[in-house]
Amino acid sequence: MRKYVPKDNVQGKSYYTDRFWVAPRVPREEVSDAHFTGVVATLGALAKEAHVELGQLIVHIDARDNIAVIKALKEVCGYTQCSEQSAVDYLAKDGEFELFYQLLNVNEAKRTRVVCRIKKGEAIESIVPLFNSANFAEREMFDMFGIKVNNHPFLKRILMPDDWEGHPLLKTYPLHGDEFASWYEVDKIFGKEYRDIIGPENRDPAKVDRHDTKRFARIGYEVPFGTDISEGETQKEIEYSETLLVNYNKKESKTLDKRR
Repeated sequence: MRKYVPKDNVQGKSYYTDRFWVAPRVPREEVSDAHFTGVVATLGALAKEAHVELGQLIVHIDARDNIAVIKALKEVCGYTQCSEQSAVDYLAKDGEFELFYQLLNVNEAKRTRVVCRIKKGEAIESIVPLFNSANFAEREMFDMFGIKVNNHPFLKRILMPDDWEGHPLLKTYPLHGDEFASWYEVDKIFGKEYRDIIGPENRDPAKVDRHDTKRFARIGYEVPFGTDISEGETQKEIEYSETLLVNYNKKESKTLDKRR
C-alpha cells in the first residue's frame, strides 16, 4: 500500500508565486437598483451585509436565519426559483464553510445570492419545504463536503457509493483520491486478496499507457485481459455499434446545397 502523506495544511501553504497570475477581486457596488433596494428593505435586520456584484445582489446572513430569509425572498420578493445551492471549503483558512443559495426572479429577471457561514460539524436547515429543487443539491453538498442538513427528507450520498470514505470536494482531499479510493473497486469486484495481483487503480487522468492490458480500453489494439504483448500486437479496425437510429459504420456523407 502506498504511504499516505497528510494534506491537512494545503491551504496554509503559499498558493501563488511570480509564476502565477492572480485574478483581481470582482468589484463590489452599492445597492442602488430599485428592486434590490426593496429586497434589502424586506429582509431588514436579517441581512447582515448587502452589495451588488456583476449585476446580482449578494446578501450575507446568519446561517440560523436561512429559512426565514429564503421564505421572504420567495413569498414577498418574487424569487420563485432556487437554481443552485452548494458550499466552499474555507476550513483551513477560516475554520468555516461558506454556503450559498442562488435565487432567480423570473418576472423581473433579477438574481440574488444568499451567503452564510457555518463551522465544521455544524448543520444547516433544509430548504426543501420551500424549493423541491434543493433536494438533490443538499444531498450533493452532504456527499461532497460532509455538511449535514437538518430535516432533509432523504439525506444520503448521491454521487459517491454509500460506503465511500471521505468527501471529494474538501480541499484536503487528494486530487487523485487516497488509499481507500485506489483500492475501492479492486476490493469490491475481486476482493482484498487480489490486491497484489491486480494492483491499485491508476487515477491519473493524464496517464494512458497503451501497453497496459489490465485497466484501459486499448482502442484499436484490444487484447484479452492480461495478455502478454511483449512481442507486439496487431492493430484492429475500429468498429462502432449499429442502432435503430444511427448507423455509425456508414461512411457516406451528404453536403447540403444551402443552409435551411
